[in-house]
Amino acid sequence: MTEQRRTERLDLPREPRGLKLPRVDQETFGRWSEAIARGMGTANFIVYMTLFITLWFVWNTLAPATLRFDPYTFTFLTLVLSIQASYAAPLILLAQNRQADRDRVALDEDRRRAGMQKADTEYLAREIAALRIAMGEVATRDFLRSELARMAEELDEAAQRRQRLERRLREESAARGDDADPLDEPRDEMDGDLLGDGRRDSDTPRHS
Repeated sequence: MTEQRRTERLDLPREPRGLKLPRVDQETFGRWSEAIARGMGTANFIVYMTLFITLWFVWNTLAPATLRFDPYTFTFLTLVLSIQASYAAPLILLAQNRQADRDRVALDEDRRRAGMQKADTEYLAREIAALRIAMGEVATRDFLRSELARMAEELDEAAQRRQRLERRLREESAARGDDADPLDEPRDEMDGDLLGDGRRDSDTPRHS
């Protein structure tokens, strides 16, 4: 007796004593109950149940008395329908509980995914804002095009002004009767045909 007490451990739960009921696989029984509840919730079940009860009534009403197994008041049919209802209600509740558990898991998963998508969206928004700030200080293609177009217009205007200036100088030279190009480089006394005071060599008197 003393050895038996010593072998008992207080840190372990006591094994249940008495009648042990057989264990049922909850997942298998749950799938079975869902299949039954899904079948009872269809139009085929209602039609077949109506035909069965109608045949029951007709047989136990119009058949010979010796062949009637459930005469009027249909006590046995009432018992069968009561048993069916007593089993159908828990099966339907079990199927609904399993569906509710699946919906809860799906809702948690959807909430987790929504949180991840929100975080990703906020991250992308911050990255886009940073890129906009960085691109604000960089010359874009449109900016370069506008600057090049402006420089081309300025060069065109400068060329047009130079052409007008050359045309005006030519017209003034033609009006004075001077054949020299007004845009040529000015000549000095080293050229040979002009003196220091600007007169030609042919205008100076030569001494023999």
